[in-house]
Amino acid sequence: MRSALCALGTAALVLLAAVPAAAADADRDFTIEDPRITESSGLAASRAHPGIYWTHNDQDAPLIYGIDSRTGETVATLTMKGVGTPRDMEAISVGPDGDIYVGDIGDNLDGSWDHVWIYRFPEPKQLKDQTVRATQYDVKYADGARNAEALMVHPKTGRVYIASKNEKGGGLYQGPERLTTSGTNVFRRIGEVPWVTDGAFSPSGDRLVLRGYFLAEEYAWKDGRLDGAGRSVGAPFQGQAESVTYTPDGSAFLFGSEGKKSRVIRVDREGGAESPSGKPSGSSGGSPESPSASPSEGGKGNVTVGFLVLAGATLLVVGAKRLKRRD
Repeated sequence: MRSALCALGTAALVLLAAVPAAAADADRDFTIEDPRITESSGLAASRAHPGIYWTHNDQDAPLIYGIDSRTGETVATLTMKGVGTPRDMEAISVGPDGDIYVGDIGDNLDGSWDHVWIYRFPEPKQLKDQTVRATQYDVKYADGARNAEALMVHPKTGRVYIASKNEKGGGLYQGPERLTTSGTNVFRRIGEVPWVTDGAFSPSGDRLVLRGYFLAEEYAWKDGRLDGAGRSVGAPFQGQAESVTYTPDGSAFLFGSEGKKSRVIRVDREGGAESPSGKPSGSSGGSPESPSASPSEGGKGNVTVGFLVLAGATLLVVGAKRLKRRD
């Protein structure tokens, strides 16, 4: 009996030791292995399933994929029901209510559509292939139609924001306090942003990261507005840099791109994980997230590479996407 109990105790210790190791493998670099995902254009960390990230193709069927960051494998394919055929899905975010929001907001002809759409459905409790009933919202901009690739849902208020995309800089747009299906949801410009291909709020809602093809900047967020200038976070160079999100603890960013078997890259955030107060753990006095903070050396390196070596590739990337849309 004693030997049996010892064996049982040993097995239990091994099992307990393995749990933290498995958890540590999540939220790291990974490769999207699913051959169906060739244009991953948005990325959002699951609230219900640790280590799972939601993504989707650009301009595709109404499909959302759940990827396990420990393996890169698809563990759930969600088919949205109750929405029309997507035109140009570009962004995804998870709200404080546990709902997944999908932004069908792309317009590569810069204003050819007088309205765009947001889809919304509850994040499923089980990870499996399934059909989900989604709500579709009509969206217009108060200052006219435009192209956009970034949709962010604030993790505390649930308010939806969109960042438009323009070579000369875009705008940050705020949606109504609550989206409605009874009419058009008008988004109003509340700030200026650089050329943006995706964005995400930190888990505390105190910060907002916006990325472009070469650079990513993090902003302080206060009272529903950008609070000061952005700070470079050292985004990696990716051929078709399309997505960004925070890890669930706010300690790092995950950057994604389009392409077959595309790589998702983790970049640790200066200041580390968030404490319950929303501030970085171990911080005292000054905040590392302040817009006046100097960029990390990694950020400076990426700025140099982006501007001195790779700037010309921007026009090639944009031109290729527009030609593809017109074909």
